[in-house]
Amino acid sequence: MTAFPSFGDVLARLRAVRIVPVITIDDPEDAIPLARALMDGGLACAEITFRTPRAPEALRRITAEVPEMFVGAGTVLTAEQAKRARDAGAQFIVAPGFGPRVVEHCLEHDIPVFPGIATPTEVEAALERGLTTLKFFPAEQTGGLDYLKAIAAPYVDVSFMPTGGINAENVAKYLAFKRVVACGGSWMAPADWIAERQFARIRDAALRATEIARGGIAVAAGVAV
Repeated sequence: MTAFPSFGDVLARLRAVRIVPVITIDDPEDAIPLARALMDGGLACAEITFRTPRAPEALRRITAEVPEMFVGAGTVLTAEQAKRARDAGAQFIVAPGFGPRVVEHCLEHDIPVFPGIATPTEVEAALERGLTTLKFFPAEQTGGLDYLKAIAAPYVDVSFMPTGGINAENVAKYLAFKRVVACGGSWMAPADWIAERQFARIRDAALRATEIARGGIAVAAGVAV
């Protein structure tokens, strides 16, 4: 069983990559060329969503054959899925909402977990369990950056990973907010590109995302919001 890094190690890596590709894979045969395309584009990170039956196998292949890839499991809805993700070698867990059983399982097994929140009540539920970095989902549909700033204001020690409606046009503004650790998005590797094996296109989109992430870091340094 692969050992999980600490929360601190995971956060450091997320802060370094700034953009996390959120990936849905139907065919595990696509996992390795996809991972290498993202890495060639400068994004050595991915969140493999558990939305498809063979997601654990795809995750296992990446962690075994591309060990330099920083990879986690997303759309984790049950404790059993969290266990399967751990067994497949995921280095962190992301959930769309605040599921107490998923959170408790991860905490009991020292698995870095980032549950989704969209309300102050959910933020406070996370704080009660000692979690201070949370997925903000669905970001754009909930109210976007203005809403995130409003919900973040009372919770000065909480950081966020916005996901949902994030794309190449709006990601930089999120990254410029100092309370954002990283943003998740699927625009650089949508499911249809993966299914069509358009890995060169994915690499090029990852390159552009990497450039945006670097620019976001520069912008964020001058923002005090």
